Amino acid sequence: MAQGIRFGIFPRLFFSMIVVAVIPMGAIWYVDYRASLDRLTADLDARLSSQADAAVNLVDAWVDMNLKVLRQNAALDDMAAMDPKKQRPLLRSVLNEYRSTYLVFTVGLDGMNVARSDDVPLIDYKDRVYVQQVLQGGAMGQQVVISRTTGQPALILSVPITAKDRLAGVLALGASVTEVSGTVANARFGRTGYAFLVDETGAVIAHPLARGSLKDHPALAGLGAERKKKVVFADAGGRQTVAFAQKTRYGWTMLVQQDASEAYAPLAEANRNALILLGITVVFVALVAWVVARRFARPILNLTRITDSISRGSLGAKIGEASRSDEIGGLARAIDRLSASVKLAMDRLAKK
Repeated sequence: MAQGIRFGIFPRLFFSMIVVAVIPMGAIWYVDYRASLDRLTADLDARLSSQADAAVNLVDAWVDMNLKVLRQNAALDDMAAMDPKKQRPLLRSVLNEYRSTYLVFTVGLDGMNVARSDDVPLIDYKDRVYVQQVLQGGAMGQQVVISRTTGQPALILSVPITAKDRLAGVLALGASVTEVSGTVANARFGRTGYAFLVDETGAVIAHPLARGSLKDHPALAGLGAERKKKVVFADAGGRQTVAFAQKTRYGWTMLVQQDASEAYAPLAEANRNALILLGITVVFVALVAWVVARRFARPILNLTRITDSISRGSLGAKIGEASRSDEIGGLARAIDRLSASVKLAMDRLAKK
C-alpha cells in the first residue's frame, strides 16, 4: 500500500513558524480593516445625511416663504371680495416684492381666471392640478411645470381664498426655482458628489446635468414610501454609488450621492498599504523561519546520519554537536556515549 506524503522536521518547523507569525498579523489586519470600514461608513453616512438635511431644509424654507406670502394676501378683504379691480393691485404688489415670482393670479370657483398680475387675457384654469387641489378642500396646491418663458422648472403654489368662512376662490403664484435649484445643483463635494431634487412624479427640479424625468432612478425606487433612507446602487456605468434620499415636507425628493470608490478611497489606500506591509512581513518571517528551521533541522539530520552509520558498524564519525549546551547537544553526547559503548562491546567480542 502506498505511503502518504511525509514531511521532515525542516518543512514542519518552517511552515509552523510562518503560520504562528502570519495568523495573528492577519487577524489584526482584518479587525483593523473592519473597524476602519465601519468608522468611514459612519462618517460618510453622517456627512451625506447632514447634506441632505441641509438641502431639504433650504427647499422647505423657500416653499414656506412663498406659501406665507400667499396666505397673508389671501386673508386680505380686497382679495376675498373676488373683485378684479381690487385684486389686481395686490397681485402686482406681490409680483414686485418677490423677485422669484413671475406671475400671481386668482381663480374663481368655476376654475376661470379672475385677475392677473400681468396683462395676458384671462385663462380657464379648471384643469390645473394645483387649482383642483384647493377647490377639492386642500389647504394648498402645488405643481412643478416648465416655464414657457425660461424653459426652466417653475413652481406653482396655490391657497384658498375664503369669505365668511366659505371658499371663495384660489390665489396662486408662479415662482422660478432657479435660485433654489441653483443652490442645490451647485452643491458639490469631492469629485463625484452632488445633490439633485425631483418632484413627486420624478420630474427634475434641480440637477447639475440631467433634465426631464428621473422617476426610474435607483435611489428613488429604493426610497419607496419612507421619508429618508440610505441607498447603495450601481449606476449606468457599473460604479457603486452611495446615496441618501429624503422627502421634503411638500412631497419632493432630495438625493445626495457620491461614488463609493471616492468615498472609500482613504480606506482603500490604507488597506493597500497594510497589505503591502503584511506581504513584506510574511517574506521577512519566511526568511527568518527558513534560517531558524535549518539551524534546528541540520544538526538533527546530521545526528540521524551518524546514528544510522553507527547501526551499520561505522563508529569513527565525529559528533560536532556534542559541544552544544542545548537539548540537541544532550542528544549528541548520548549518541557519542552510545557509539563508545558499541565500540567497546565490539572490541570485547573481537578478543574472545
